[in-house]
Amino acid sequence: MRPQEALLHEALKPLEQLPLDPCYAGLSDVYHTVVSPTPLPHPRVVHFNATLAAELGIDAGDQALVDILSGNRPWPDYAPVASVYAGHQFGAWVSQLGDGRALTIAEIRKPDGERVELQLKGAGPTPYSRGSDGRAVLRSSIREYLCSEAMHALGIPTTRCLSLVASPQPVQRETLETAAVVCRVAPSFVRFGQFEFFYHRGQPEQLAPLADHVIAQHFPHLCERPDRYARWLEEVVDRTAQLIAQWQTVGFCHGVMNTDNFSILGLTLDYGPFGFMDAFRQHHVCNHSDYEGRYGYDSQPLIGQWNCSRLLQAMLPLLSDDQDEAAAIVTAIYERYSATYSRAALRRWADKLGLIEVRDGDTPLISQLLTLLHHGKRDFTRSFRLLSRVRTDSDAPAVGVREEMADLAAFDAWVASYRARLRAEQNTDDAARAARMNRVNPKYVLRNHLAQAAIERALDGDDSEVATLMRLLGRPYDEQPGMERYAAAPPDALRHLEISCSS
Repeated sequence: MRPQEALLHEALKPLEQLPLDPCYAGLSDVYHTVVSPTPLPHPRVVHFNATLAAELGIDAGDQALVDILSGNRPWPDYAPVASVYAGHQFGAWVSQLGDGRALTIAEIRKPDGERVELQLKGAGPTPYSRGSDGRAVLRSSIREYLCSEAMHALGIPTTRCLSLVASPQPVQRETLETAAVVCRVAPSFVRFGQFEFFYHRGQPEQLAPLADHVIAQHFPHLCERPDRYARWLEEVVDRTAQLIAQWQTVGFCHGVMNTDNFSILGLTLDYGPFGFMDAFRQHHVCNHSDYEGRYGYDSQPLIGQWNCSRLLQAMLPLLSDDQDEAAAIVTAIYERYSATYSRAALRRWADKLGLIEVRDGDTPLISQLLTLLHHGKRDFTRSFRLLSRVRTDSDAPAVGVREEMADLAAFDAWVASYRARLRAEQNTDDAARAARMNRVNPKYVLRNHLAQAAIERALDGDDSEVATLMRLLGRPYDEQPGMERYAAAPPDALRHLEISCSS
């Protein structure tokens, strides 16, 4: 063990010695309800995220871990809570939702001082379960566990997962499945829908305490400002726009972009019928329950802005006593979204093409490439990764990436324009540019067929593929010799796996 690792190991503590900091649980009970998890029979640890545990300061050898992370034992000195909220689901207002199967079981301080919340998903019914069993199933739990850590490795803001525990307990969904509990970790699980809940119930007096909690914990530089609510909402809108730009440029589709699934911190929250696109389609819809395609790939940026508008409406009472002035503030903040998104997305597309500067004409160049990918139904992830092989010191065909394209003449014409653009940069070193591109264009993403293979094995009691994918997706930009098959497009029989909201 290296000295640094030895010091880290010595810093790890059993749960009862971790510093609790129950800020959210300390809020009034109008925001949440204390409720105990329902015991999970015969728990089996499918995977434990030792890397995240070390970041949290948790001793992975603590004998209490399995019982606590399966909901069979309380976290020492913390009463678990389920939050109430509302939301717009597929555009329709739903007046009361809430943590129907999620419980915040602890708020702790990490060794670096950051406060984080731990939440069990699938720990049984709460007052907000609306008649459901409060359980999650192994199928969807594996998908969330893998994808949250994959997104983290890609550098995309997200909730994370500490553990995945399975049980033979039967759970009825579209078919009879088995139960699982995921322990999720985030600085906060507060979402847009919590503010909507109190606004639409005519309880504006409940908005300020919740907003002040979020600002004090996560935007402390705004605490003393008299205009703190407006400045805070500007940052929330900016974070949301930047997050969607990151989704778009890795080909990620969330699937259920309801306002109750939008994080006030700009994190990717509530993984359900998500999907990384294989063949690129502008109108790709990853959720087969989304019959109208509301949350398709090309709609995500506009939906992000629409969701921000719902949050801004809910916050009107905090912005000014004068309705006209409050409306003007909301309009100005709302209009930030488009500019922030456009800047963030253009910068990320430029990075994917290896462009150091963003110039006039780059937007048409990017659009032309996406059109080629769309019409040819080319693999999104592989195509961008292979573009690093294009050279500026030769006009020869772009071997490697060209074979991925359907319309070769159109692609060759685009490559000529791309080469001209690359040559216009001050630094035209091909090797340096390729290295830059390979740091932003992943080789490995969580394709649906890979997740499905891990699910099928785990259902048979073999958790090895979950562990393999965790290792693989933790280094998405590295070549990882011997793992090339995980970077391949799915076989024809697995190209159209359907993912629904059922979990």
